[in-house]
Amino acid sequence: MKNALRFAIIGFLLIFTGCVQSLNPLYTDADLIFDEALLGVWTDAEDAESWAFTSSDEKEYKLVYTDEKGKKGVFKTRLLKIEGKTFLDLTPVKSAGAENDFYKANFLPTHTFVQITSPPPNARISYLEPDWLKAYLDKNPSAIRHERLSGEIVLTASTKDLQKFLLAHLNTPGAYAKPVDIKRKP
Repeated sequence: MKNALRFAIIGFLLIFTGCVQSLNPLYTDADLIFDEALLGVWTDAEDAESWAFTSSDEKEYKLVYTDEKGKKGVFKTRLLKIEGKTFLDLTPVKSAGAENDFYKANFLPTHTFVQITSPPPNARISYLEPDWLKAYLDKNPSAIRHERLSGEIVLTASTKDLQKFLLAHLNTPGAYAKPVDIKRKP
């Protein structure tokens, strides 16, 4: 379980380098797990970005991502297992900043998924590759429910169908990005 949480941090890094968004979560309540080993601050190899995980409730984490310029983003994060595979489901949290009410009313918190592929000490994560998905759906448009918005794919499938699709392509060449390693700060 501790290994799974460490991999979750890597997932955050991947979200900012490319992601596929979904209107629905990857989890059901039965899929959720909580591991205290995920708590803390994680960094990439250059210490340029960080992912700080704190406990939000018994099956939820608050993630504060800080980029190389010091800009922060806050996410609600869930750790889950599906058929023995570990994933993170990340959802951005509305800012408490100065955005006006009209802007806030139009904010749509989508889900992004990250697979945790290897245990510590070097956590390893990977995400569904957007370019692969676009090409795949061009050839197989009915493979999973989706919409194209401004050239990007937004998955609209049910949780059950999302799980089935992601698991079916775990070993499909190119479907997942090259794994990224992250480390926990002491």
